[in-house]
Amino acid sequence: MKAAPHGVLTGVHFMNGDAACCEGAIAAGARFASGYPITPSTEIVERYASRAPQTGGTFIQMEDELAASITLQGAVWAGAKAFTVTSGPGFSLMMEHIGYAAMTETPCVFVDVQRAGPSTGLPTLPAQGDMMQAKWGSHGDYPIIALCPNSPQECFDLTIKAFNLAEKYRNPVMFMMDECVGHMTEKVVIPAAEEIEVTPRRRNPSHKLFEPDEDLVPPMQHAGEGQSIHVTGLTHNERGYPDLTVNSQEKLVRRLHDKIARAAEEIAEWEEADLEDADIAVVSYGITSRVAQRAVLLAREKGLKVGRLRLITVWPFPETKVRELARKVRAIIVPELNLGQIALEVERLAGGNAKVIGVTHAGGGVHKPEQILKAIEEGARA
Repeated sequence: MKAAPHGVLTGVHFMNGDAACCEGAIAAGARFASGYPITPSTEIVERYASRAPQTGGTFIQMEDELAASITLQGAVWAGAKAFTVTSGPGFSLMMEHIGYAAMTETPCVFVDVQRAGPSTGLPTLPAQGDMMQAKWGSHGDYPIIALCPNSPQECFDLTIKAFNLAEKYRNPVMFMMDECVGHMTEKVVIPAAEEIEVTPRRRNPSHKLFEPDEDLVPPMQHAGEGQSIHVTGLTHNERGYPDLTVNSQEKLVRRLHDKIARAAEEIAEWEEADLEDADIAVVSYGITSRVAQRAVLLAREKGLKVGRLRLITVWPFPETKVRELARKVRAIIVPELNLGQIALEVERLAGGNAKVIGVTHAGGGVHKPEQILKAIEEGARA
């Protein structure tokens, strides 16, 4: 790890989540961004475009999200840390290139400020309906990392973490915001640049292009530095050249999967409270976790033994933690701004040890705490 580069905005600020995400990307060393305007994510790249001249960065507005999602990968292979930003329909358009980034092990960050869908939906209003799409949206089997902030402060802090994870595992990372968090304005504390830990790109020109180290992650080479490199979305060998055989497919895709699966416990991050004596747990993420916190407080005031688990890393899913939780409590409540996507994962891991109660919402607003409280009371009777 080394200190963040110069150009980082420091001090105490009052900013929204979109602005904080931009500043986190700059602090992480991102010097290239591509994008296409789409509500409610546009403010991130608008700010980046204005900050780029101050930091030595480049922003390019492309003709659509398909172009934006491949342009940043070209920048990465040329040596930059890079990201793109989108929402809803744009995220759908980017799916082919997310798979390409996974197959070519291109370290980069995709920011999705979620809004209500399907299709155009409610462009200016919140949802959490892209959570499964983030994991399974592109075709084939590939690993993904996805983080989910619940405040402008975390939009700054976790954007840095997203870039660090992308570099450490040479993998695309999804940054799953929602409209409420993106447009919420709160205090954001940005430390001095030298206090921000940034993971540098792992380099080893003597390696073959896709020859992994012991952790299954290959060091990277950049175009234009003298090495002969070949990057393709086809099944390829360690030199990067197409090798269209069953054995090569098995070796490559297994390694892509295992480099994240083996590190899943290290990657997974969550926040928990009041679980020591809990009979009921509330599992939530993003803006919904802030509403859930109020519901848990109301339940505690009624004498119910309720705790909460907030998912910060959604993919890879914190399987061990949720399994342990399901063995301790009688019911798990899962509120989310979709019709039950993450609740399915919780139910799978609970394995019948705890009743899983989803509190669904089609998006466009957030839950009322009383809705979650009602589900908690139902869980207490389970």
